[in-house]
Amino acid sequence: MTFQKAPKGTIAIEEAVLDPAGLSWISASAPLFNPGHRQTPPDSPSGSPPGSPTRHSHLTSLLQDVHTTRLHQMDTHGVEYMLLSLTSPGPQGESDPAKAAIIAREANNWLSEQVNLNPARFGGLASVSMHNSAVASAEAVRAVKELGFFGLIINDYQDSSPGVPNADKEGKIYYDGEGFHEFWKTVEELDVPVYLHPRYPAAQDLEPGTKWGDRKQILGAAVQFHLDLSTHVYALCSSGVFDLFPRVKVVIGHLGEGIPFNLWRADHWYNKPVKKATRPSKEDYTYYFTHNISITTSGNFNEPGLKFCIDQIGVERCLFSIDYPYDTIAEAQYWWHGVDLPADQKELVARGNAIRLFKLPLDP
Repeated sequence: MTFQKAPKGTIAIEEAVLDPAGLSWISASAPLFNPGHRQTPPDSPSGSPPGSPTRHSHLTSLLQDVHTTRLHQMDTHGVEYMLLSLTSPGPQGESDPAKAAIIAREANNWLSEQVNLNPARFGGLASVSMHNSAVASAEAVRAVKELGFFGLIINDYQDSSPGVPNADKEGKIYYDGEGFHEFWKTVEELDVPVYLHPRYPAAQDLEPGTKWGDRKQILGAAVQFHLDLSTHVYALCSSGVFDLFPRVKVVIGHLGEGIPFNLWRADHWYNKPVKKATRPSKEDYTYYFTHNISITTSGNFNEPGLKFCIDQIGVERCLFSIDYPYDTIAEAQYWWHGVDLPADQKELVARGNAIRLFKLPLDP
């Protein structure tokens, strides 16, 4: 079967979807996206309880759609291709290892089917449960080699239980320790990028009397997302993981979660003799941001910010993205058309870097 390619345009790589099985777990975080908002679709039974699969917002409908509204908006505004991934938190929000693995597998199977309906316009990033390296590695291999995914998506830390292997005292699993060397080795061997994406805090961190529970007004994309995820990225860079596995490629959105704007100061202190003598990594943060990490414009349509990032880490490490449906295709494209960059740089950010990094089956 021949699929119709779109004219050359932008390639967007942090674009969220939700499989039907995900309706059960997304209901837990839906109030965080829309505090106080309750909406019953026209076809929902009037007695459906809040959080049930039949009571969901317009946003949830957009997440589930791939081939109608999404594709129409892409055609209207000049988006050539999208890499799709399961919306946050995905398997990272499930503390039970068996259930988290099922969430990842079901989502990957569904997304593979959706991509295969129109592979000229869509590709996929695979979800993985990060309770342990072996399970994560196995699903990564299956998703890339059998399902044809172009990379992985991980939503910050993995919810777990205190005291289990790899988990800290708060029941969170981060991926900068030795327990995840097998996973990073697998990623390096597969030669695909890992997209590290933010997430809302775990349930226990939203209780009254906690940092986020008492300050829910700063939850989400505006503040909390980049504060939490940037900590994880700094930890990875400083852990020595990229020294052990130098071909690992990590992508972070939202103009690098604020890190490019702090690189000078981070390096200034990290390179002082007292730090250099004891730090786990061989190099400083800028080194890894110019060798292992790429960033995208997802949800951060800031022309001066993008130009600053290009100056700090190089144009070849900056990629266009939208963050649909949390931001609109129209807004992102309107901004992008007005961005003043040299033509060669604009082509790289819009599509060239994504084709190279993810090895997309598109004409350069």
